[in-house]
Amino acid sequence: MSIFARSTPSYAPAPAGAHAAVCCDVVDLGELEITYSGQTKKQHKINIVWQIDEDRDDGKPHQVRKRYTCSLHEKASLRKDLESWRGRAFNDEELQGFDLEVLIGVGCMVNVIHAAQQGKIYANVAAVMRLAKGMPTPVVRDYVRVCERAPEEQSQEVPWNPEITMDDVPF
Repeated sequence: MSIFARSTPSYAPAPAGAHAAVCCDVVDLGELEITYSGQTKKQHKINIVWQIDEDRDDGKPHQVRKRYTCSLHEKASLRKDLESWRGRAFNDEELQGFDLEVLIGVGCMVNVIHAAQQGKIYANVAAVMRLAKGMPTPVVRDYVRVCERAPEEQSQEVPWNPEITMDDVPF
């Protein structure tokens, strides 16, 4: 079976500023090795993906995402953003376990900021807030959740095979 590599289109980053958005996916990234302040440890990570109310040049909605440690600890970014989004703190019962899948289809405001890294501009979610009263929730469109995509459409790292050497590479 052949595997073809293709160039992926590059899009301008989502515009900076506050945008009405809708959560279109919560992606479980599993346990990842994270190095911070010289210490390496495993942490359960997730991505929350939103579509904003502005379209790209091709007519599809811009998407922005933020990676979180899957924790509701009082200092966790996920907890802070969820409480801001909900407009209230978690109660003791909710802190025992909160199903992140309930976020899908829920509207919010996201504040997008631009950051330059290695000559490229990235759109980062700086804050998540409730929609203003009476403001309609955008509708998710042209998006298939990562967990519903065919395996070949999901971006997954291929495990390294130590039996393959540079002599095996045909170019």
